[in-house]
Parts: sequence; structure tokens; C-alpha cells
Amino acid sequence: MWAICKKELRQFFSSLTGYIAIIVFLLVNGLALFVFQDNIFDFGYASLDRFFQLAPWILLLLIPAITMRSFADEFKGGTYEILQTRPLTRWQVIMGKYFGSLTVVLIALIPTIIYVISIQSLSSNEGIDTGATIGSYIGLFFLASVFTAIGICASSLTSNSVVAFILSLLGCVLLYYGFSAISKLPGLADGMDYYTGMIGIDFHYQSISRGLIDTRDIVYFMTVIFLFLAITNRNLVKR
Repeated sequence: MWAICKKELRQFFSSLTGYIAIIVFLLVNGLALFVFQDNIFDFGYASLDRFFQLAPWILLLLIPAITMRSFADEFKGGTYEILQTRPLTRWQVIMGKYFGSLTVVLIALIPTIIYVISIQSLSSNEGIDTGATIGSYIGLFFLASVFTAIGICASSLTSNSVVAFILSLLGCVLLYYGFSAISKLPGLADGMDYYTGMIGIDFHYQSISRGLIDTRDIVYFMTVIFLFLAITNRNLVKR
């Protein structure tokens, strides 16, 4: 499994594309936080709320770009058949590719700690809310984990990496914001709006971002991750 994981990392960083994707992610977040309109200086408070509101939408583009080649390129190049001859189970291949892609995402997230240090040093009062910030980072990690599982699943459906990117993007948007948008429709009443919103990722991401780690949110994220990886396994069985 770890051999597959290392292979994914080498493949992603073997060209400038991987580095550019991570640099763009950090650059856009940094500009939105410190330069663009309604930045941290205009807001006047030591808070990373704007970063945690914007980061999921940037990850919606970044993660599909990372995962789109995972299985699609294997199918297209005919190397998946060679991979099947290795002493690896399907689940080991899936988890290797999953952890490889997730590691790339974490590499992109780790440098954002600089934002925390910068805002803390610029603050003239008590600084940022440490509990809420840690909770938000945990929520962002689980959010990225779900998006990665969706991307791996989408890549297992096709041999075209562009199609895999589009499918992954649509799946992430639907699960992240789609149910939240539906829950705001005026026709939903008697608590249906609440339960509809609970199906989406945004509900649980916002819950963890408050700094309160609820086991129900953790179970939700783990369930969704397992579901999409199980669908990936099913797709590979069909091949």
C-alpha cells in the first residue's frame, strides 16, 4: 500500500504542475486574507474565519485536480492490468492512492499555519481563538479527506482525467453545498430543512469549526469516506 502511496507522491511532484497547484492554493488564500477587500486588516479582529470560509471552495478545485489522474491514467495507459499482477489487494491499491492524494492535500494545508502565526503576532489583544482555530483545522482535514475520497471514486469511473475532474468537482459541490442550499428552500418545514442540511458536509464542517468536536460529526465524515471508497472498490471489481 505504501509503495502505491509513494508512487502517487512521485507522480504528482514529478512536474511543475504539483508545485504550481499548491502555490496557487496558498497564494489565493493569502491574498484573500491579507490583501483583497474585506481582508483581516479591514475587519480589525484577529480571526481566521475568512480563511476557513474560503478554503473549502478552493479545495473544491484543488483536490479534483490532484485525484483526477489516480485511476484514470492507469486505465488509459493500460498500467492498471500490470498493477493487478502485483501482490496487492484492491483495497491496498485504493488506500495507497487515497493516502497518496490526501498527503498532497496536507502538504498544501500545513504552510497555512503561517497565517495563524502572522495574525497572532499582529494582534494587540488576546489574539485568535485557539479552540475554534484548532476545531476549524480539524474540520478542514475531514473536509479534505471526504473530497479526496470523492475524487478517487470519480477517477475510478473513467479513463479520461478531464471527465474525472468534472465528476469529482460536481460530486464535491453537491455534497458540500447542495444539501445546504436545498435546506434553505421555503417549502421545507417541520424540521425537514434541518435534517436535509445534516446530509451535507457543510453542516458538519461548520459544527466542528466552532471548536466543539462532536462524535456524530466524526462518524459522518468517516461514513462518507468509507462509502465512496467502497464504491471505488465496486467500480474496480466491474473492470
